[in-house]
Amino acid sequence: MTIDMTTAPDLLDVRGLSVEFPARGGGWVRAVSDVSLRVGQGESVGLVGESGSGKTVTSLALLGLTRLTGGRIAAGSVAFDGRELTSLPEREWRALRGGGIGMIFQQPTRSLNPAFTVGDQIAESVRRHLGLSRRAARARAVEMLKLVEIPRAESRVDDYPHAFSGGMCQRVMIAMVMATNPRLLVADEPTTALDVTVQERILALLRDLQEQTGVALLFVSHDLAVVADLCERVVVMYAGEIIEDGTAGDVFYQPQHPYSAGLLASIPNPRRGIGKRLASIPGQIPPAGTWPAGCRFQARCDFAVPGVCDAAHPPLLPSPAGSLSRCARAGEFALEGVAAG
Repeated sequence: MTIDMTTAPDLLDVRGLSVEFPARGGGWVRAVSDVSLRVGQGESVGLVGESGSGKTVTSLALLGLTRLTGGRIAAGSVAFDGRELTSLPEREWRALRGGGIGMIFQQPTRSLNPAFTVGDQIAESVRRHLGLSRRAARARAVEMLKLVEIPRAESRVDDYPHAFSGGMCQRVMIAMVMATNPRLLVADEPTTALDVTVQERILALLRDLQEQTGVALLFVSHDLAVVADLCERVVVMYAGEIIEDGTAGDVFYQPQHPYSAGLLASIPNPRRGIGKRLASIPGQIPPAGTWPAGCRFQARCDFAVPGVCDAAHPPLLPSPAGSLSRCARAGEFALEGVAAG
């Protein structure tokens, strides 16, 4: 299914989202600040960054799950298909989760209830959101297991999660989420615990599902190679904020922030030759509540200039290459992306 992105309105429109969690000594500490992103209808967008950058906190906030983890949305707007979500009561959130927005979590074996068959778990979601009878819901469960290419779906629908491998459990989770016809799929590191060959099959499955159903995808990952294979646009997060946003081509071939370039340089590349040390970014992301006043990446950045990068917090602005970049020196130097071809 092809969507004309020049005329289709954004399905998900996040503006100025800030998320806070209780601090040990009282008060609140901000874990995500002023995040704005969009996902068009049928579009695939990658949300990337190291562990601790704020990706998962952001994705949970989009589904109204922040308060269930002890946090709160301190500021900003989350709109889905033009409807503001941040003020929804929990009853309406439950109807939206699964109905309009589906989420695939990390480690699928932990997301499936070991006490119920996979068919019962898919059917429960279908009956809640689509109002089908038990028989129709079971038929839908079998249909969805076939869609995600589970062999012998008619018999395996009665199996329990322990009878499935990690990759097959992830397929079951995708079947459960897609069974209710969501318009947006949020996938939080869905291939992290899988080996490379199984990972590729899951990615191919997601591409096929997008092609067949037109579902939009927000793919949360620290794996840039996976994101490059799947997504049309890339949003890079660091220390709780977005530091670059652009098309996959722009971000991967012409990065406009030193952090993005550092992530790309750390991808293993056989062309570098045997015996050469892998590139890495020194240091680590500062914990929430300890962010510096200027650029949050300055302590790890080879291009940081005293009096410039520590003078003020840089805004997210259009760069000369066209993508958005949160770098006070954007355009002053050329950053190396991945090699074309």
